Amino acid sequence: MGCLIVISLHLIMPLLLWSFTPDHVNGDFPTTLQGPFAPISAPLASKYFTGNAIDLPADDDQVGRNVEGFQPEQISVSLSSNYDSVWVSWITGDSQVVYDEPDSVASVVQYGVSGYAMDYEARGYSTVYTQLYPFEGLQNYTSGIIHHVRLTGLEPATLYQYQCGDPSIEAMSSVFYFRTMPVSSPTDYPPRIAVVGDLGLTQNSSTTVDHILTNHADLVVLVGGLSYADMYLTNGTSSDCYAFSFSDTPIHETYQPRWDCWGRLMQTLTANVPTMVIGGKHEIEPQVDDQIFVSYSSRFAFPSEESGSSSTLYYSFNAGGIHFVMLSPYTAFDRSSDQYKWLETDLYNVDRGQTPWLIAAWHPSWYSTFREQYRAAECMRVEMEDLLYSYGVDIVFNGHVHAYERSNRVYNYTLDPCGPVYITVGAGGSREMMAITHADDPGYCPDPSLTPDTDIGGFCAFNFTSGSISAGKFCWDQQPEYSAYRETSFGHGILEVKNDTYALWSWHRNLEFAEFAGDIVYIVREPERCLRG
Repeated sequence: MGCLIVISLHLIMPLLLWSFTPDHVNGDFPTTLQGPFAPISAPLASKYFTGNAIDLPADDDQVGRNVEGFQPEQISVSLSSNYDSVWVSWITGDSQVVYDEPDSVASVVQYGVSGYAMDYEARGYSTVYTQLYPFEGLQNYTSGIIHHVRLTGLEPATLYQYQCGDPSIEAMSSVFYFRTMPVSSPTDYPPRIAVVGDLGLTQNSSTTVDHILTNHADLVVLVGGLSYADMYLTNGTSSDCYAFSFSDTPIHETYQPRWDCWGRLMQTLTANVPTMVIGGKHEIEPQVDDQIFVSYSSRFAFPSEESGSSSTLYYSFNAGGIHFVMLSPYTAFDRSSDQYKWLETDLYNVDRGQTPWLIAAWHPSWYSTFREQYRAAECMRVEMEDLLYSYGVDIVFNGHVHAYERSNRVYNYTLDPCGPVYITVGAGGSREMMAITHADDPGYCPDPSLTPDTDIGGFCAFNFTSGSISAGKFCWDQQPEYSAYRETSFGHGILEVKNDTYALWSWHRNLEFAEFAGDIVYIVREPERCLRG
């Protein structure tokens, strides 16, 4: 493959995670203090590689509509900016039925601490969105009624039970449960955070969801690539490739009923585990009047207003002693933009005494070494990397590339003990082909002029100017030294923050038992050495 291939112990003997205790640190596993690590490329083995995934059909039991009338479905819980508040969202009614008054069906959540009566009640609002095309022959879409209710005054780290719906017409859901986040402090953290991107709606997606549930996630972060509804024409005809599909159509179409199927598949997870999403390329979904991200922005609740953001595309929230910033390359990100100014203010206001860990997430990776999407988001990196580095971001999560990769600490393509660890987890189950080749494989360095993503910006990925094996070149000649580990497999990651210094990161392949880790490392903060914000 033209790159350094090292088979480490964790490839031969996966590690069982359930023996860990919250106080277990730096015992059996490598830490970033021992890095930078020599680059590892896991060999492409048939055991781990399944290539394309096949979409679940609309009549599959996992995605079919199994409620009647205005009973709730596609139920999800998401966090507000702090532990004492969450959002509950759901959909009632059929799509394609135009509801002139969506608020004619009430948005009610009845809830209480688990084991006690659900004596509390909160009311919210409802909305309907449309996906419209200004061309004849394309089928438009009207959603069911989407409900969002915010629960406030909640206790930290507490299990709640709830029902949602409209009690006045006897259209209430079953009872579901969620646990609130701990208080924001350097000693309190959600035990397990699942991170995954590019889920899609395949059998692999279903396996990923099952594995996340098996691994008892307390919070889920989805870094874009959700329903893949834009892999279909409005008549339901599908394609295997987004970039080259439907080139004869006047606008990139999207089959919105796939969103409804996705919401049903996800409900076993999202109705019980708070789930935070960020929009990716497949959520753009352009329509009439140049509107984008309409389905994404309508179907989910975001703590945008609570975190001072004016957009659903970027926001922040706390999860115990972790502050998350969720960003977007699909809206303006230059230094004069609203997003950049918001990010600068948000980072300035982070109290690292209360939330020592600072984690950022967005869809396309800056530091993936796979040929697919290589340096496609370079314009965003050029504008924002200095700001994230100056405030000491600890970890960055990305998707978009359908593979797994973990970096050494890096800044501006150079090993830096104070740079973030970048982790690409775009292998949740997408129907598109998985990333296999690397930009440093002989003959696979892409044409620089073809690398920019037109939805992100212009050409910013110039040749490297330093590095003994990269200077003057667009690609490295071998696996870059900033790339610690990479492999091609479906799966998800689990982050377990142990205290204000140590966080255990593990990668879990779909084709192994969920409890086993294929890659594992302690990410260690060094605030005395590195914190600058």
